[in-house]
Amino acid sequence: MITPLKALRKNKFKTALIFFSMVVAISAIFLISAISNGIVGMYSTMLKTDGDIIVTQRGIADTFFSDINYTIKKRIEKISNVKEVNALILGAAPVDNLPIVGIYGVSENRFDSYKLISGIYPKSNEVIMGQKIYKMLNSPKKIVISKKEFNVSGVFKSKIGFEDGGVVMRLDDGSKIFHKSTSIFLVSLKDIESKNTITDINHLNSDIEAKTTDNFIDNYNQFKIIKTSSDVISALAFLMGVLGIVSMMSMVVNDRKVEFGIMRSVGLPSKTIIIKLVAETIIIAIFAYIFALALSYIVLEIIQNTQKFQGYINGEITFSLGALIFFTSVLMAIVGTLLPAIWASRVDPMSLILRGAY
Repeated sequence: MITPLKALRKNKFKTALIFFSMVVAISAIFLISAISNGIVGMYSTMLKTDGDIIVTQRGIADTFFSDINYTIKKRIEKISNVKEVNALILGAAPVDNLPIVGIYGVSENRFDSYKLISGIYPKSNEVIMGQKIYKMLNSPKKIVISKKEFNVSGVFKSKIGFEDGGVVMRLDDGSKIFHKSTSIFLVSLKDIESKNTITDINHLNSDIEAKTTDNFIDNYNQFKIIKTSSDVISALAFLMGVLGIVSMMSMVVNDRKVEFGIMRSVGLPSKTIIIKLVAETIIIAIFAYIFALALSYIVLEIIQNTQKFQGYINGEITFSLGALIFFTSVLMAIVGTLLPAIWASRVDPMSLILRGAY
């Protein structure tokens, strides 16, 4: 009996077609999932910096629409378990020739979160810029945001793409541009285990809502939309991969009907043919997975360093994601092969041999 590896070498062209069909499908799943994880991960990391609790306007759909009174910050700071409160204004606006850039107005106590590589932290009518956007704009001394000119006082580097491709200014300057007091408060605690602080904050004002940062991230509508979209597109890629395998394996089975007829005629059970074909496709799936993983890393690196994306699109391939997609790849191979394999195993052996002879 021909071994799976020999069978694959014998049918090189169709093996290659199945291989590249799986590579495209697996790469699509990798890239969609990785980019989704990267976007959620970057925003989550930004919110978790200096924040055990996040305070937003009650009932808002997105933090960019949140507007809470800055004076509440002092009242939150008086709560016994509160260590520090950072105030942020989150916004986006054109900057010089770039159509959209993340703009962050921050309270002075948050400046330490931005590690400067040159210059000083901003004063009134000054900004510091992420290293990526600073290079994109050719190291400007001044920039224009919403028709207002700001001096560039420093440059910082951040692992978070949204920040490295963004502009940071003082909270009062951000308030003037976006016409709001504060978007969110990030509250760090003395005792993280204490459960009373959130209740104490919510009692301060009926217009605000406090949640643990982890709880906020888990229930943030925009993250749910991103993840749902990612899951739908990944499912479509999986389905296209399965259909591609079914199509290719049907041709393989048709070409090898004499071989399967002989196997049946010498008394080999139907399950042997099924196992043989599934084993062949799983071998292809493993190599396709390895190739797709390497290709995905290359594509993500290119995307991350493409100036057009300003560092806002970043992929994150975790071990758990890699393991999940490996399982998905094997499942794709099995599901796509079963139908043609079952058909080949059930046809009368003499009929297969006679058809192969003509």
